[in-house]
Amino acid sequence: MATLVPYQRRVIDDELDELLGDLAAIALEGPKGVGKTRTALQRSKTVHRLDDPAELAVAAADPTRLLDGERPVLIDEWQRLPEVWDLVRRAVDDGEPPGSFLLTGSALPDPPPMHSGAGRIVSLQMRPLALSERLQGATVSLSELLTGAQAPVTGTTEIALTRYTEEILASGLPGVRPLSERARRLQLEGYVNRIVDRDIPDDAGVVIRNPAALRRWMAAYAAASSTTATFETIRDAASAGHEHKPSKKATQAYRDALTRVWVLDQVPAWIPSNNRLSELGQTPKHQLGDPALAAQLLGVQASTLLAGQSSGPAVPRDGTLLGALFESLVTLSVRVYAARNEAKVRHLRTARGRREIDLIVERSDGSVVAIEVKLARTVSDGAGKYLTWLKEKLGDRVLDQVIVTTGPEAYRRQDGVAVVPLALLGA
Repeated sequence: MATLVPYQRRVIDDELDELLGDLAAIALEGPKGVGKTRTALQRSKTVHRLDDPAELAVAAADPTRLLDGERPVLIDEWQRLPEVWDLVRRAVDDGEPPGSFLLTGSALPDPPPMHSGAGRIVSLQMRPLALSERLQGATVSLSELLTGAQAPVTGTTEIALTRYTEEILASGLPGVRPLSERARRLQLEGYVNRIVDRDIPDDAGVVIRNPAALRRWMAAYAAASSTTATFETIRDAASAGHEHKPSKKATQAYRDALTRVWVLDQVPAWIPSNNRLSELGQTPKHQLGDPALAAQLLGVQASTLLAGQSSGPAVPRDGTLLGALFESLVTLSVRVYAARNEAKVRHLRTARGRREIDLIVERSDGSVVAIEVKLARTVSDGAGKYLTWLKEKLGDRVLDQVIVTTGPEAYRRQDGVAVVPLALLGA
């Protein structure tokens, strides 16, 4: 009998511990295999698993049974029985105390529940493991950067390019990481196939008439990682070699379905309030939920990435595929840290791409930490010129400026820009 791996505490655990004392119902949402159920099980005393056909059948006959039991009650894969959402919402309206319900979901059902649950059910998105959750040892916190104190940044790491490449391929899905390289690839391949064959039809409610075409679209989005490629560019990449290209309307269902099962996790464009910036682009930056899925869809391994090679659909990008996937890993990590700090993550790109800043972490008051990502061990004094430009434009609204690298040391330059290896950045 296999021994259960001890639970690894994650950034979102602190948030859950804080909120369960105040909120009656919390929904953990995110892709399959990300660890939602196990995290919820650390706190629940009654469990209803709706991915069990027998339990689902009983619940469908009498959904109110799901509200019974010692609190907190966990309703796992709630989207299999969407009326559960409204049942929990009404129970909260009727006075359920804090810490009553945990819901986990791997898809947003279509159609959605009758009511959003706003004010009754708080949703938290759970993503794959951030790098600091995998490696430990972070010395620079996003929380501190968001204070605007411009404190010194320090720390050293032996993590270098080869290890970052391994982490891209290793996945942030807890069940995949411990496997051997070959077993990991087989598991990720099965994960992709399951999305097409089961998760989208069962959980997102979309009929997939052409699985091969959906797989090509997933690969095209993978190739577009960390770019703002247009629909036409992705369509051409997905349908290369095919005489007839699908219309935008015909492929909208693919994009929507992949978003509902959390495979696509695009970074919206930053459009600040009281905008003092002109000609800002509004196109989102493409990312998959886990950069390991992108690598699997493109059929790349560490040796090909480190050699600067690419494979899969052709999508124009600045720099190498490894650089794009490293930015994906940074983006995943920063999103985990930003959520803990009640901040949003966006990207900035002016019209025609004249100026770009990879990540904008925005507090609720509109102030920001601006982050550029460099696949480099060292950066020149001139690197980060767009960070300087943004600071000149927005002044004190820019709390800090950061260049994330693959280097060995965290430090602050004389111009105030913090240079931080990804392995040293945490929540």
